[in-house]
Amino acid sequence: MTGFALRTTGLVRRFGDLRALDEVYLDIPYGQVVSLVGPSGCGKSTLLRCLTYLDPPDDGFIEVGGDWLGRERLSNGTIRRRSRRDIDRVRRKIGMVFQALNLWPHMSVLDNLSVAQRVALGRSEAEAESRARALLDRLRISEIADAFPGQISGGQQQRVAIARAMAMDPEILLFDEPTSALDPELVGEVLRLLKEFAQSGMTMLVVTHELAFARDVADRLLFMDRGRILADGPPQQVITQTRDRRVRDFFDKVTAFHPKFMQAAAETEDES
Repeated sequence: MTGFALRTTGLVRRFGDLRALDEVYLDIPYGQVVSLVGPSGCGKSTLLRCLTYLDPPDDGFIEVGGDWLGRERLSNGTIRRRSRRDIDRVRRKIGMVFQALNLWPHMSVLDNLSVAQRVALGRSEAEAESRARALLDRLRISEIADAFPGQISGGQQQRVAIARAMAMDPEILLFDEPTSALDPELVGEVLRLLKEFAQSGMTMLVVTHELAFARDVADRLLFMDRGRILADGPPQQVITQTRDRRVRDFFDKVTAFHPKFMQAAAETEDES
């Protein structure tokens, strides 16, 4: 097994003349929690869609757990496209929690967690249900196993979406703004859950606008703008010491609206 759960090399995604991703290079080791922040429209969600091959990149390479996803570079330098079957096999290593959750409304919570396991992983009904119930218990929502998505709260739906992604035993979990659709009182609940995952050693890439989470929980903070990663490092360093003018401007605006956030960042930097 490689030391990296996820690696991208020169990833490019074009929409006409627009480069939504402009040669993105990214390595995420196993067990690392990485937060990705940046202004709206900078390419964060496009990156997640490319990483899961829902929106295949136009150029560049993706490796998941040492396996090429979509395209591979052979030892002689030749580039070869992988088959759809192989893409699906490698893609199973990635768990994705969508911003819109995408739960199947006509299925119970238990079936939402079990069906993909049976179809994609070949697990028996008993095996899939056992794994699903274990996850529902871990996420403290076992009492809603027989309910349908429309019958449960937004916070419970978010937990079901996370459990469904985890049920496939992925090597890395991707989150696209996991708190954006939640009422303010539920945001803290989901962030605490992500913090538990981080403490357990789960590998995660979290696109988020919750900067306190990015600062306090993540091992690394990436700042993205115009399809490029402009800063990459320990959260305190990126927030308080970056030399890039665009990154400084972003966090200066955060300071204007949330002075306590930046004060806490500076104090944490001084302590370290």
